Amino acid sequence: QVQLVESGGGLVQAGGSLRLSCAASGSIFSINFMGWYRQAPGKQRNLVATITPGGSTNYADSVKGRFTISRDNAKNTVYLQMNSLKPEDTAVYYCNAGIHDGWSSRDYWGQGTQVTVSS
Repeated sequence: QVQLVESGGGLVQAGGSLRLSCAASGSIFSINFMGWYRQAPGKQRNLVATITPGGSTNYADSVKGRFTISRDNAKNTVYLQMNSLKPEDTAVYYCNAGIHDGWSSRDYWGQGTQVTVSS
């Protein structure tokens, strides 16, 4: 089986920083896109950032210039460095990855990690 595990969430004051990590493990042949999404209570889950195996990135307008997504292909891990955090960034952050296990491909999701930014 394939599993994604996020870590690094927590409580931080406005203007502070957090670094999220997501490690994929299990029966993995290759990983295509990896990304981060977030969801606040009562709101839709929205894309935060994505990254290709070659390192090309895409960001939501709301986080451009503040967040940086990166990946370590050898470790099957994706990171999200979050700087200049705002209360509006408070949400559950989910890791997503398109994974081929040698037989088929599908999207996998982590369990989510809470990020809370205080005023």
